[in-house]
Amino acid sequence: MSGYVLAIDQGTTSSRAIVFDGEINIVAVAQKEFAQIYPASGWVEHDPEEIWSTVVATMRDALKKAQLKAVDISAIGITNQRETVVVWDKATGKPIHNAIVWQDRRTAPLCAKLKKAGHERRISAKTGLLLDPYFSGTKIAWILDKVKGARRRAEKGELLAGTIDTFLIWRLTGGKVHATDATNASRTLLYNISANEWDDELLTLLRVPRALLAEVRDCADDYGRTEKALFGDEIPILGVAGDQQAATIGQACFEPGMMKSTYGTGCFAILNTGPQIVRSKNRLLTTIAYRLNGKTTYALEGSIFIAGAAVQWLRDSLKVIQKSEHSGILAAKADDSQEVYLVPAFVGLGAPHWDAEARGAMFGLTRNSGPAEFARAALESVAYQTSDLLSAMKRDWKGAAAKTVLRVDGGMVASDWTMQRLADILDAPVDRPKILETTALGAAWLAGSRAGVWPKEKAFAKRWALDRRFEPAMDATTRKRKVAGWHDAVSRTLSR
Repeated sequence: MSGYVLAIDQGTTSSRAIVFDGEINIVAVAQKEFAQIYPASGWVEHDPEEIWSTVVATMRDALKKAQLKAVDISAIGITNQRETVVVWDKATGKPIHNAIVWQDRRTAPLCAKLKKAGHERRISAKTGLLLDPYFSGTKIAWILDKVKGARRRAEKGELLAGTIDTFLIWRLTGGKVHATDATNASRTLLYNISANEWDDELLTLLRVPRALLAEVRDCADDYGRTEKALFGDEIPILGVAGDQQAATIGQACFEPGMMKSTYGTGCFAILNTGPQIVRSKNRLLTTIAYRLNGKTTYALEGSIFIAGAAVQWLRDSLKVIQKSEHSGILAAKADDSQEVYLVPAFVGLGAPHWDAEARGAMFGLTRNSGPAEFARAALESVAYQTSDLLSAMKRDWKGAAAKTVLRVDGGMVASDWTMQRLADILDAPVDRPKILETTALGAAWLAGSRAGVWPKEKAFAKRWALDRRFEPAMDATTRKRKVAGWHDAVSRTLSR
């Protein structure tokens, strides 16, 4: 076999396909953005057909750029935006509604109702999650309730549902395989992470028929083969993981105590806790990091809804920068005497607050505050939120109590200013790898290792290469003052 692996990285704002060679080098990248749909305040949707068309187009484009044919690809790995769900017709494969995106808050009333009825503790015990609109289960229930005839059809077995990986596998295999992996399943509010199976009590509580749901497999497993008509030959699909877990794998965080943080649209920090399920007392999530050869590795996760999206806000709404990469340059020009804070609760606040009703605010503005101060506040908000997550993790698990080195990836980490400020606020080293495409790399490794053309865990981990380490340089007094100011700003923003 060739050693070439194709990774599908289906994200929140774009679909990408990346071809890696047998030496784990990137040889071709193709990317297509797709529309963000906002039907109402706090609602976010995607057109599943547009997602599908961009995935196929980027796969074909990447193969063309790499001057390869389908027969040259040993395996496909899929990584996807988690929690975003699609419900489709089992007979035709056509979606019955737009995909409801992970950022969407429309099910907040249902979550509040379930909390009031006292169900959150039981749900958390089984899933490791909190009752929040972020997760998939209530989104599926909403579609079944709102689309005419959908619930009746679901109960008759005429519909299927799944996260984006599941929908893509179904389409790529021509409807032959309805499967997902353990990491995506663990984000639905329907999956018991201890028993590693769909939970009948949760299915009943959220009113989701079991017949809708996919078979749950290991992250490196057989997910069928693509239809020959799509790419000229069949290609085996051998790896699947949700985007943040894929990045954890791509960062080679295989040992308990290792931590990565991905800075894309949102920010997601994952701490490997090994075979131990650590129950958070600080409103973090307990989740599945990966499942290989039937063995489950768990993690603590902190989810921040707005990270890179704050930079997009500077660019698209405020128009204080023309390109996202200009944000760090502008932030460096800010007046150090001004303490301006942005609490980017544009779609509520994630961990450790989990306040769906909070909304964004800025504090500390003076007559002299301008674009540079806005840019610095936006970038610093990411560092402060990460600090809150790391502090919570250290309180939850003694394995995180030692001096933590954070491995980072995602679009924001290209900014030296942002990474230095992150190290300063965390008072911990921040390591940026040479390969920043860690999410796609993780999916590719799952597929390549399963195909037998890429190295196993330990050998793969040795290939992880450092681009630059950012050491903290801020004095303790300044750090303490700035973090205290952040906590004050957040307290003023919370809805309760």
